[in-house]
Amino acid sequence: MFTNMGMSKGQMAWYTSLLYLPWVIKPLWSPFVDIIKTKRWWIMAMQIIMSAAFALVAFTLPHPSAEVIAAGGTDVSLFTVTLVLFWITAFASATHDIAADGFYMHALDTGDQSLFVGIRSTFYRLSSIFGQGVLVVIAGLLERKTGDIPQAWSVTLLASAVLFAAITLWHTFSLPKPSSDASRLGSGKADAKRIIMEFGRTFVTFFKKKHVWIAMAFMLLYRLPEAFLVKMMNPFLLDAAAEGGLGLSTETVGVVYGTVGVAALTVGGIVGGIAASKWGLKKALWPMALSLTLPCLSFVFLAAYQPENLLLISSCVALDQFGYGFGFTAYMLYLIYFSDGEFKTAHYSLCTAFMALSMMLPGMVAGYLQEAVGYVWFFAFVMVCCLVTVAVTLLLKVDPEYGKK
Repeated sequence: MFTNMGMSKGQMAWYTSLLYLPWVIKPLWSPFVDIIKTKRWWIMAMQIIMSAAFALVAFTLPHPSAEVIAAGGTDVSLFTVTLVLFWITAFASATHDIAADGFYMHALDTGDQSLFVGIRSTFYRLSSIFGQGVLVVIAGLLERKTGDIPQAWSVTLLASAVLFAAITLWHTFSLPKPSSDASRLGSGKADAKRIIMEFGRTFVTFFKKKHVWIAMAFMLLYRLPEAFLVKMMNPFLLDAAAEGGLGLSTETVGVVYGTVGVAALTVGGIVGGIAASKWGLKKALWPMALSLTLPCLSFVFLAAYQPENLLLISSCVALDQFGYGFGFTAYMLYLIYFSDGEFKTAHYSLCTAFMALSMMLPGMVAGYLQEAVGYVWFFAFVMVCCLVTVAVTLLLKVDPEYGKK
């Protein structure tokens, strides 16, 4: 959306990567989600906030002129209100993430979690693809029909807000109520002293866990290649061939990434969940680490040869998305494994904060790096980052029986 409205790739990557910040700092308030109210209550409250924020973004989106957009000179200050609303949405989403992670850990046993984490990671990425694929197709079609890029995105975002509100209403009636999902303060008053003591214990117990530094290195570096790649995938598909890209239209990118990519990702995530529940986490680690890294070669190929064949391009995107869906399962399952214990919700939140940081920092510089070296060398650098994934996987210590159903 931002690049379509004239923002530079460097600024786009920088500011959108900052939206990861709430996930990085969410451990600062995750203990309160664990201590106060139920996880179900937090889930519903945050969904209401996000629905309202999306609607406000749709109504307040700026409308730069066609000349400014064509020149690629849209000032980022024009998007101040939009970025603030996205930040509010990001904070609500991060809080929702804390509650949802704790919610399903209360509702499922270890064996079911192994299978469910594959399904969950698939739908996690489906939501990303919906935003970067399906919505892009809709916006692209509206853009072509109306010739008004900002108006096309306003309508698309409003439709998203309506969909989000409908899902929130459905969850109000459909979400289960596990008996273990309760406030840690019980029926007593939530006095400040008890809250502060519980808050402090969540952090102390986390950093006393066995192999905590190895675990943190894994959380921060396992997804390093993807952190660079995912930020520049859409710009690469959209940029003209003269700029090193593939020159696809907005709606074509939505089809390739949002339809073909979704199908491959779904299969990869489901297969990953089944494999993890059958093999256990330890045995699944290496196949999944390799599936996360090796498909990055497809983008080196695409950047070097810039093919025009849509089937070939779609196949490369599908290979990458399948590998990601399969490989991400091991990562999410390890976070659950490491979080297990008295403060599983808050500790899982800490783990996902490290995950968000691992995506935020590379993403912030990805656009500037690509502008400096071009797409071919950028994707070659991504392949070098794959060695880091291999290194941290070698260091990991896992119970051989964990995750087997």
